Amino acid sequence: MSDEHGVLTEWSTGAERLLGYSSAEVVGHSATNLLSGRLPGEARQALRTRSSWSSEIELRHRNGSSVTVELLAVPTTGDDGTQRWSLVAAPGVKRCRREAEVLTEWAFEQSVFSTAIYDADGRLLRISDAGARVIGVREDEVRGLRLTEFLPGPPYTEVEELIFTALRAGEPGKKQIFVRAPGESRPHAWTVFVWPLKGASGPVQGVWVCSLDITNEYQARERLALLDRAGARIGTTLNVEHTARELAEVTVPEFADVACIDLLESVLRSEEPADGLLPGDVTLRRVACETGLEGAAPSVVTPGQVQACADASPSRRCLASGAPVLVRPGDADFDGWVAQLPPSVAQGIDSLMAVPLHARGHPLGVAVFARRGRPDPFAEDDLLLAGELVARAAVCVDNARRYTHERATAVALQRSLLPHRMPSHAAVEAASRYLPADSRVGVGGDWFDVIPLSGARVALVVGDVVGHGIHASASMAGLRTAVRTLADVDLSPDELLTQLDDLVISRSADAELDKGGDVSSEIGATCLYTVYDPISRRCSLARAGHLQPAVVSPDGSVDFLDVPTGPPLGLGGLPFETTELELPEGSLLVLFTDGLIESYDRDIDLGLNRLRHVLAGSTESLETICDNVLDNMLIERPVDDVALLIARTRALSADRVAVWELPADPAAVGKVRKQAAAQLVAWGLEEAVFVIELVVSELVTNAIRYGYAPIVLRLIHDQALICEVSDASTTSPHLRRARTFDEGGRGLFLVAQLSQRWGTRHTTTGKTIWAECALEGSPT
Repeated sequence: MSDEHGVLTEWSTGAERLLGYSSAEVVGHSATNLLSGRLPGEARQALRTRSSWSSEIELRHRNGSSVTVELLAVPTTGDDGTQRWSLVAAPGVKRCRREAEVLTEWAFEQSVFSTAIYDADGRLLRISDAGARVIGVREDEVRGLRLTEFLPGPPYTEVEELIFTALRAGEPGKKQIFVRAPGESRPHAWTVFVWPLKGASGPVQGVWVCSLDITNEYQARERLALLDRAGARIGTTLNVEHTARELAEVTVPEFADVACIDLLESVLRSEEPADGLLPGDVTLRRVACETGLEGAAPSVVTPGQVQACADASPSRRCLASGAPVLVRPGDADFDGWVAQLPPSVAQGIDSLMAVPLHARGHPLGVAVFARRGRPDPFAEDDLLLAGELVARAAVCVDNARRYTHERATAVALQRSLLPHRMPSHAAVEAASRYLPADSRVGVGGDWFDVIPLSGARVALVVGDVVGHGIHASASMAGLRTAVRTLADVDLSPDELLTQLDDLVISRSADAELDKGGDVSSEIGATCLYTVYDPISRRCSLARAGHLQPAVVSPDGSVDFLDVPTGPPLGLGGLPFETTELELPEGSLLVLFTDGLIESYDRDIDLGLNRLRHVLAGSTESLETICDNVLDNMLIERPVDDVALLIARTRALSADRVAVWELPADPAAVGKVRKQAAAQLVAWGLEEAVFVIELVVSELVTNAIRYGYAPIVLRLIHDQALICEVSDASTTSPHLRRARTFDEGGRGLFLVAQLSQRWGTRHTTTGKTIWAECALEGSPT
């Protein structure tokens, strides 16, 4: 600021920085003292006319040098009315240009970004020092070249395409690449920005390219992506060894060059793991080993190696501590860890980590990861990532172990309860198959049985308990035992299912009343019960919510029996109905559970039609027929248990059955005894005459004494000799021990001693007391 005479009255700090003079040195002196030359004519004219002016002039710096500035002079009036001049100086254009050039040079030299400028032909004009270091060249070595002329390769070709697109269309571009530049020791992730540079007239004159190193962000995304893939790929099955292989496969080669998974032997045996490791050796078995190293064939890393780990071994210490370990060449345990790797890949390993598998506080095994020949050996961040991967896999391994243990228990229980072999029976020839469900679903409650009945008859039963696992198997065991008990009472099929239904309802009610009971303990089941009589060739059937059986006639035609559908067991309130039909000798009765015909992609009707087609014309052995049915009906592993029971009916010829209707007269006992003895002689069973005479005498005497007419004696020559006496009374006899002076009470006791088994069954017209006596040479 100066007065009207040009004497300086104020001096700013900016002016001091510009010319170097302090305020005390210039205030009160004429402003012309600062000029290095004369004022321009237009400036002098503006001063005379008191008008604003600006011009580029040279001022004298305190150090004697000249400073070119753009000076602006504006006339003003002070508060006291005096005339003044406001003088504003800024660096001149030339100086600004020089400073801009210097700063631009510094920006290219000192920038941390890789920056380059290309001309309108796509040739390099400038590159920052950081960019030159990345590509490993000097600027003068590449100036005037296109990008791909000094950096060949697909990633750089893509960037060059962006450069030419920006030159042609004037549109900016952006691309991410992952590449190892010539001047870098390892690959980096880069975000490349391409921006067109336009002149004042509008056309694109060049391109500015800036590359930002985003390796840290890229690696973080890759780690998250790896964890995401691991979550999707690990634990797809409930198989311990398969889960361990999935962990190895998901980490190679993206995370490691070698991955070995060793599990405790107790885990592979599905045993419950201990809370910690007891002193002494522990045994680890290698269940998975993967390598991504070139030249290492999968065959050289075959799992199965067993390792006994002493207390001082690295694996044992890692398991005991529960903490992951990172080791490099020169560390104490490095050689010990490398020695556990397959020899074909151990050479040259430069970093290694071991991560213990722990789940629910239990040690399960150790995962070992190694890298060889990579520019980036394992670091602490990798240790955290490996710990997360292994922790997820450990939970899946433990789930698989627990499932395998439960499933093995359920399978063992179920198989112990099912018939181990089909009993030999005169009424039918039988064959069966039981196939557990896919491991993802678990063992169910399907069962079948062949139960010998009195009078040479046989009961065929198949059932299915809702649910899977040990509970379903235990429920199946209870129902199977109940069916056998009720069958021994010789109930009709509908009566048996009614009693079984009451039992299921009772058990469900007990479970609900049980304090703390689980609703899963309720039982839901279906059942098909069939009785076949080889003498009459009649078959009686009733079903409780179960699928109808198939019958294959001797001519090969197939029909599904129209048996009235009763409610599933456990519902109550609805009746069951018995259906009777006569079967030709040699017919096939095919009983099965829904797992045979029903699946996610096939409904029941399609399954039944397919089964009809498979069974049509079956004349082979029953074992062959069973195999054919499973092979054709189950293309894949079933998702539900499958129980299949096939029986070929036989007929007992009339000459092996003798029947006498007796009067209610005690005198008839002696006569019928002789007739029975004569029939045995005719059958060639003379050795059984004495026993049968006693049994016939006792049973007929009891019927005459305590029963009602009609009284019928029937002898059946089967695998055993069967004696049956029927009468119209519903009163059942009871076995008791007679005292010394009792006149009666010894008949049934004698029958029980002489026969293989005996019993009573009720009929629609009364009851039948029967006794089976073993024949010489027949199974007892």
